[in-house]
Amino acid sequence: AFPGNINSDSVVRHDLQHPIIARYVRIVPLDWNGEGRIGLRIEVYGCSYWADVINFDGHVVLPYRFRNKKMKTLKDVIALKFKTSESEGVILHGEGQQGDYITLELKKAKLVLSLNLGSNQLGPIYGHTSVMTGSLLDDHHWHSVVIERQGRSINLTLDRSMQHFRTNGEFDYLDLDYEITFGGIPFSGKPSSSSRKNFKGCMESINYNGINITDLARRKKLEPSNVGNLSFSCVEPYTVPVFFNATSYLEVPGRLNQDLFSVSFQFRTWNPNGLLVFSHFADNLGNVEIDLTESKVGVHINITQTKMSQIDISSGQ
Repeated sequence: AFPGNINSDSVVRHDLQHPIIARYVRIVPLDWNGEGRIGLRIEVYGCSYWADVINFDGHVVLPYRFRNKKMKTLKDVIALKFKTSESEGVILHGEGQQGDYITLELKKAKLVLSLNLGSNQLGPIYGHTSVMTGSLLDDHHWHSVVIERQGRSINLTLDRSMQHFRTNGEFDYLDLDYEITFGGIPFSGKPSSSSRKNFKGCMESINYNGINITDLARRKKLEPSNVGNLSFSCVEPYTVPVFFNATSYLEVPGRLNQDLFSVSFQFRTWNPNGLLVFSHFADNLGNVEIDLTESKVGVHINITQTKMSQIDISSGQ
């Protein structure tokens, strides 16, 4: 609670003792002078913030190679921040020839941590463990991730919301070979390396067991993959989101003398039904409509001068 001013024009300043990282700030008035009128004006000032930022283009992979070719750890602490507009992508990955692995990735805009400290193919020990957290993480906002492991005990923290779990199996050590990679999985010929998309977006403050990965990359102490491009500035998307209410719409001019009709867009909504796109064809040849019906996208093409007068396509869920 912060005491405010006692008149209409004086300024009261409060300095917070500790920095606060937040997306929203909510101000709740608790009390006011009963002799006057209720009024409130507040300004929030940020402080300077500096961090090494790496931009991944969806192709490049950044490896951190171990000095002794093998890394056997009982305890791990991995921390980073990311922001992306993509719903799929491998953020980090490491694996060993004994079957151990750790993978942090985005799946359907949710964060998934997969971990295996060892399995016994001849016995009943099955070490694969997978935990999912968060949602809508493809919003191009910064998200903070911290992985803390002590043996089989794991703390996964996403945006300061911690989830605790224990891995399956009976092993405590994570055995990785050669390297741990950020931004994707190096192509190895295995089906798992080609079926997963690389991360496309920005990362900052990557820290692996006390090692500042972003600083090493900036000082060119790490060698990124030959494919793709690694840069040290976060590229902002040029797309501008538009919000529609129940009565608003956006009308744009068509292109005359064009035989091709093409439209592409991304959308997000909580409503299961609604009209997305509608357009008349020239010379009264018909129309095209794209809509949401019971959370499925439907495309309806009506053509007036052919035998196949209507085409209906539905997809999604």
